[in-house]
Amino acid sequence: MISVAEARARILAAFSPLPAETVALPDGLGRVLAEPVSARLTQPPFDAAAMDGWAVRAGDIAAATVDAPVLLRRIGESAAGHAFPGSVGRGEAVRIFTGAPVPDGADAVVMQEDCSADDASVRVGRAVVAGRFIRQAGFDFAAGQELLPKGRRLTARDIALAAGGNVPWLSVHRRPRIAILATGDEIALPGDPLGPSQIVSTNALGLCALVATQGGMAHNLGIAKDTADSVAAMAAGAVGCDLLVTTGGAAHGDYDLVRDVLADRGVTLDVQAVAMRPGKALMFGRAGTVPLLGLPGNPVSTGVTALLFLRPILRLLQGLPADEGLPAVRARLTEPLRANDHREDYLRATLSVGADGMPVVTPFARQDSAITSLYAKADCLIPRSPHAVAEAAGAMVTVLTLNEGAPCL
Repeated sequence: MISVAEARARILAAFSPLPAETVALPDGLGRVLAEPVSARLTQPPFDAAAMDGWAVRAGDIAAATVDAPVLLRRIGESAAGHAFPGSVGRGEAVRIFTGAPVPDGADAVVMQEDCSADDASVRVGRAVVAGRFIRQAGFDFAAGQELLPKGRRLTARDIALAAGGNVPWLSVHRRPRIAILATGDEIALPGDPLGPSQIVSTNALGLCALVATQGGMAHNLGIAKDTADSVAAMAAGAVGCDLLVTTGGAAHGDYDLVRDVLADRGVTLDVQAVAMRPGKALMFGRAGTVPLLGLPGNPVSTGVTALLFLRPILRLLQGLPADEGLPAVRARLTEPLRANDHREDYLRATLSVGADGMPVVTPFARQDSAITSLYAKADCLIPRSPHAVAEAAGAMVTVLTLNEGAPCL
């Protein structure tokens, strides 16, 4: 067996970012930029009013007060989308609305609350300095300015910013195509009739969901039976994908056929077992032109190894840093932990807030890798290094938060 760190290094070394493709801006949500986005215009493209009020020359109203307002001649109006066509001269004012272009000659805006007006004139009851309530051209960004960097996963806010920069198309990394193959006579699809010795298949659907939340496209190949022909035939459906992920059949039991079937067909394995719990029966290699990641069959083992190995692969393929793992926080144990053995352990646990406002973590009493209900309830993992010493209740430990939800929100 090799360590988790060595397994990750070997696996990730086999991948590089996928090529770029061009997509329309509305289709960019959640995608990762292959090229930076630069503004195609200046925003705002003109000096614009930041308030509803009156566009004036600051020098004309330098002496204005509530008790001694300055009288200006009203010469027109500037509204958003409808600029005043003339120029503001001495003793003149233009009614202006938020976002409207500031007319030539004007250098300040007085809020409407500080003025009173009729059809011909406006009385200004407060002095303002030049530039007051004016957003200068380029106040937000200038044409040619980089708005979004290469390697950024686009959020809804990013889409809005690109739109403001008049950018209709984006260069993004192609979404990873991930083939998922479950194996075993003992599993059936949800809703299908169950035989007397069968259980419902959960791993493939969970993996497909994880791939989707991380920006990939999952292709569920179905369930292969425990025969060499079935495993080989269904695995062939991964041709054209960027990765084949199998679940189950990676151990050394009489019915664990994935390893042997693929080996008979020229698959080379760089990883065959990892010193971790859950998830020792993990393998990685290449099936022809398609990389192969074989995950264990127990559902919690599948979930944990997918987070530790599949998730960084998906990130790397999309041009993101693969070494940015699950977000880590420090938390206080509510229960003691026993000393660990030679395998790296990942205990399922829940996070909460203690009476003092500090994060506290509670490991589940049962850590069996078949208990899916507790894995769904978990919101963090407590990683424990090989031969870690016992920890008392109250000790501070590092926990990995399980926030594998949709990244584009």
